[in-house]
Amino acid sequence: MIHPTAIIHPNARLHESVEVGPYSIVGEHVEIDAGTVIASHCVITGRTRIGRDNHIFQFSSLGEIPQDKKYAGEPTRLEIGDRNTIREYSNFSIGTAQDVGVTRIGDDNWIMASVHIGHDCQVGNNTIMANNATLAGHVHVGDYAIIGGLAAVHQFAIIGAHSMAGGGSMISQDVPPYVMCSGNLAVPHGINSEGLRRRGFSAEAIAAIKRAYKTIYRQNLTLEEARAEIQAAVGETPELQLFLDFFAISKRGIIR
Repeated sequence: MIHPTAIIHPNARLHESVEVGPYSIVGEHVEIDAGTVIASHCVITGRTRIGRDNHIFQFSSLGEIPQDKKYAGEPTRLEIGDRNTIREYSNFSIGTAQDVGVTRIGDDNWIMASVHIGHDCQVGNNTIMANNATLAGHVHVGDYAIIGGLAAVHQFAIIGAHSMAGGGSMISQDVPPYVMCSGNLAVPHGINSEGLRRRGFSAEAIAAIKRAYKTIYRQNLTLEEARAEIQAAVGETPELQLFLDFFAISKRGIIR
């Protein structure tokens, strides 16, 4: 399953079912689990662990040192979960000692061509990142988030679960869960109700999420006041807990 032109370091740990295409390079500290397919001309280096049944397309670069001048050779890592599709020319960096030291990508993500995931990013599961989407360092992306093509996310920003950023968006602050946004700079445009319906959210839950959105953006409340109102409604609609979890970690302020 290894093409004869591929270069695999003898200390790399690859499951016997892994496929590696022509002219790809796999470094010393790389681990790759069963069923993963690596196309031609890929470079996988650094302390990188890749899970099961991923498909990594040609010319991708995974596990290279971060684009951070403070990086001084620390043994930081890149971890990629299972069943991810990583299209051509994507590049993911390892982490830095200034953060948790690991860049993480979860499971079942659909990552299109030329996507950049910077050092120390934490990407959840079932996300979609369209062509040329760019995450600066330390960005957190929640489950099922969608980031449109050519969108750019500022370092340390948080993209909430089930949110959706339009193509070409410049995101400099945190995007709450369920919220759609677009623009330069990105501003909110309601909730991702169609996406929620497709994922099986009930009509009642979607209506409650819409009310929470209005509480945050339409009632001229402070964020603390909005949080208190949402807290009071969580008992009837557990889906609102994502808002509270988001507010607990948001530091850059939310898009307005």
